[in-house]
Amino acid sequence: MAFEGRTALVTGCSRGIGAAVARAFREQGARVAGIDLDPAQDELDFFVQGDIGDQKTLERFAAEAIPASGQVDFLINNAMITRGGLDACGYEGFLEVLRVGVAAPYYLTKLLAPRFAPGACVVNLSSTRAFQSQANTESYTAAKGGITALTHGMAVSLAGKARVNAIAPGWIDTTGSAFSGGDADQHPAGRVGKPSDIAAAVLFLCGDGASFITGQTLVVDGGMSRLMVYHGDRGWAYQDPQ
Repeated sequence: MAFEGRTALVTGCSRGIGAAVARAFREQGARVAGIDLDPAQDELDFFVQGDIGDQKTLERFAAEAIPASGQVDFLINNAMITRGGLDACGYEGFLEVLRVGVAAPYYLTKLLAPRFAPGACVVNLSSTRAFQSQANTESYTAAKGGITALTHGMAVSLAGKARVNAIAPGWIDTTGSAFSGGDADQHPAGRVGKPSDIAAAVLFLCGDGASFITGQTLVVDGGMSRLMVYHGDRGWAYQDPQ
């Protein structure tokens, strides 16, 4: 119960990584407040169903999630969407992704900063896609690049008030599927990631053992982005798109 008596706010908490993070904090004794566009699947201490890309919804969440006399110990900016890239994403779609993935974490941090407890931590969810891409993923990639840069910006501005770090997940399966062969072998860790892998990293960054870490992006991808894979390697074969 390492976080007993402390409060964590988690955005995008209804499924996948966000749900795993919220559950991990509760298992460690924390009070957990969450916000998501979808209904919460797990019982939380406080929950708002709404669009994190909407300014008024963010303001309501910030105002109501913490009891009047309470403080925020941990803010986990996890919520994200994608609208594709140059193949399909228009101007408004691109801005929508940036609102959810960059503007919302910035504004929610700003709203909550006056209520940060001593030793508070902010953890932003980035992605290895901030550093490498597939075709037609520009809206998501740009937002993850933005949140990565925002992390070190906020770490400097909030020095002495809160530590701010990011986690960049790689391939994290949120369906409970089993992967083998090339899918697993392209990870030096030998498997595809799980939401609990990211939740564990979040708890680490929020713990006392990480008190000298701020402004950093921790890549949690089983080593996948460090492994150079060519045709015939690790059970993977190139498929000619033509």
